[in-house]
Amino acid sequence: MSNVLNADIAYLNLIRNILLKGSHKRNRTGVDTISSFAESYKADLSKEYPLLTTKKINFNSMLREVLWYLSGEDHIRNLRKHTKIWDAWADENGNLDTSYGRYWKRFPSAQINKETGQYEVTEIDQIGNIIDLLRTDPNSRRMVVIAWEPGNAFSSKLPPCHYTFAFNVQNDKLNCHLTQRSGDVALGIPFNLACYALLTQIIAQETGFDLGLFSHTIIDAHAYCGKNERGEFYKKNHGLIKEKLEKIKSLEDYLHIKSWIDENAPREIIGDHVPGLLLQMSREPLENPDLEIAKKPLNELVYEDFTLKNYKYHEPIKFDVAV
Repeated sequence: MSNVLNADIAYLNLIRNILLKGSHKRNRTGVDTISSFAESYKADLSKEYPLLTTKKINFNSMLREVLWYLSGEDHIRNLRKHTKIWDAWADENGNLDTSYGRYWKRFPSAQINKETGQYEVTEIDQIGNIIDLLRTDPNSRRMVVIAWEPGNAFSSKLPPCHYTFAFNVQNDKLNCHLTQRSGDVALGIPFNLACYALLTQIIAQETGFDLGLFSHTIIDAHAYCGKNERGEFYKKNHGLIKEKLEKIKSLEDYLHIKSWIDENAPREIIGDHVPGLLLQMSREPLENPDLEIAKKPLNELVYEDFTLKNYKYHEPIKFDVAV
């Protein structure tokens, strides 16, 4: 595990890989991206709680989201009392086409009734099954949770992005691997990293394992780069931006590239995350915080049972959400 990078450094390398290896790509949101295929990184949870320090991450909002997932609710009426992160995809009554928690805790499964020969839909508590396996068969390679139900996914306004994850035990340490079909590197990935590290810590504590690695694969890893003329600027100048990135010798050089974009790109900046990402890349990572969780059963945990200690961070960076 000694070759696993600090989470901030791994994340900054991910940004760099996307900007260097990616290509200009349009998508359903109308905001263009620089997109790279199958990017991945790891974080060592035994050494740190990987809440990024190169910009402030809203830990409280992320924690509320994880507890919402674990509640199994298929609406955000309770969640939106504390955070607005899902409002853009819900109707006025707080209903969602899909919700991760509903599938984590109540995944619909068609099982044949042996007496009638007919299929009947039952609900599977995937998280509960994982905990049972960790207690009874920790060497199992079947500890998989999925949030992708095809019928729902093809009709949903926003089908699950982080759609499946798996746990694996090595040397009495609990590891988690997340696979994500689509990842917004500026807004989504920092939350996903913190979210699944938190979930792994909860389940490790519940089942008596030490913490191991979090590994993350993003199939379409992208940085939003604006729309209309702003997006076209990146399409025309991405090669030049790559050349500038390849010549980086100091953190300050990232600010020089940001300044060049600010001076030369069209003024319409809505949806362009690249300058903010370059600003973040110019910052030195700080020491990661500690996370303490009350010694309670998973199903009894509430918001007040989580304590984040010694969180030091650089100032927040504002990024627009592409809906």
